[in-house]
Amino acid sequence: MTTQDKILKETDSRMQKSIESLNREMSIIRTGRANPSLVEDILVDYYGVPTPLNQLSSISIPEARVLMIQPWDKQSLKDIEKGIQLANIGLTPNNDGTVVRLSLPILTEERRRDLVRMVKRKVEDGHVSIRNIRRDSITILRNMEKNSEISQDESRRSQDRLQILTDGHISKMNLIGKEKESEVMEV
Repeated sequence: MTTQDKILKETDSRMQKSIESLNREMSIIRTGRANPSLVEDILVDYYGVPTPLNQLSSISIPEARVLMIQPWDKQSLKDIEKGIQLANIGLTPNNDGTVVRLSLPILTEERRRDLVRMVKRKVEDGHVSIRNIRRDSITILRNMEKNSEISQDESRRSQDRLQILTDGHISKMNLIGKEKESEVMEV
């Protein structure tokens, strides 16, 4: 495997991580349907230790717009309720003594448009991260060419392959964004 192939492989890996990051960010955006990813990473002060909610309880979806959080330790109910309120996700927890329920309100048309704008902003941020990764790799290739480690032709071929790789990852991000937009706009 040539040095250029290693650079392209490393670049592909970094770009893939950007796509995974975008997927995580998209899963947090509320669509009017209950999804455990909305709350699973909320930190709860559990006996003085900030602990993710998904490590303290089971999170289920009994109805389309209701999340039910059932803690394994009933003593942590108040802490879970407090953690959700501090997370400021726009949902009010209902504590019935055994479980915490979160009801997701129906999204208004205006709120849906705001969410679509947010989705577009996150996709554009993803594009910027992909372009930054491409820029770093091009800089490495040009330095290798300048130091006579590779020929000008090899550098150009590698940069062309790098552009194809970049275009592929950007189109994946666009697809993720379009899917999320249609999910948000669905009534």
